[in-house]
Amino acid sequence: MPGKLCRDAIREWEAKSGETAAEAKEVSLICQQPYIDKMDNALDTLEQCEKLSLSTNQIDRIINLPKLKQLKILSLGRNNIKRIVGLDEIGQTLEQLWISYNQIEKLEGLNPCIKLHTLFISNNRIRSWDEVGKVAQLPEIKNVNFIGNPIYGPADRDRSENWPMVTKKIPQLESIDGKMISASVRQAADALD
Repeated sequence: MPGKLCRDAIREWEAKSGETAAEAKEVSLICQQPYIDKMDNALDTLEQCEKLSLSTNQIDRIINLPKLKQLKILSLGRNNIKRIVGLDEIGQTLEQLWISYNQIEKLEGLNPCIKLHTLFISNNRIRSWDEVGKVAQLPEIKNVNFIGNPIYGPADRDRSENWPMVTKKIPQLESIDGKMISASVRQAADALD
């Protein structure tokens, strides 16, 4: 069965919410039936949108959204995304990227996001600490979530064992995996070679 078009999902959202999508600050197109499998230029009609939720669909690619000049939060969790691309146009305003439960291995494509302070990228396929280090290039980054990625080791391992390494790779962080970074974690990070 072919996926639902964004245009149709937006129309249904308007009918349910009673709002005009082009004027709405928050638009939620999560868990569509049938699923949205592609982002398309119908999303560019959401010019006033500050929070766009497209989670729990089957989207495999992020596209440029040149008209979403107000966008602060983009939620793309639980999709089939393999690469972070298409953020050039929204990088000036985007503050939070929620992209957990996808198939991302590399943390390239975040550089345009000069205001990004929160990156939720749990349960992806990040295997290299060098990839985690790329996040340090984001000038405003403060909060990350890496739970469920191969870098953390087996699922039964205490995730806090990884916090010193995350802190070493991204020193400007304030919280990791939903927990504030303690002085002892910072000391442990400083002790790492």
